[in-house]
Amino acid sequence: MRWILRILFGLVFGGIFIGFYVKNNLDFALGQKIIGFHVLGGVLIYLPLFLYHRWKGKSLKDYTLTPENIKRIKERLEVTSKRGKKNKSL
Repeated sequence: MRWILRILFGLVFGGIFIGFYVKNNLDFALGQKIIGFHVLGGVLIYLPLFLYHRWKGKSLKDYTLTPENIKRIKERLEVTSKRGKKNKSL
């Protein structure tokens, strides 16, 4: 999957680069179309595959603000603020 993503990224990036070249040197309208198609392909094909690859095997609960996570964050902030006060008095 990693190699597929790298190849697709290269194709999207290369196509955009080629589109800018065509737009500036050969035909403005054709260059705009090439850029547009490659951006659209990047958004509709590459982005969902990339997100699926990165989120595979991870729990969404770890990244959402549930009451448990908010409580844990507040406890960590209290501990770090107490540590900061101790260090400043030294």
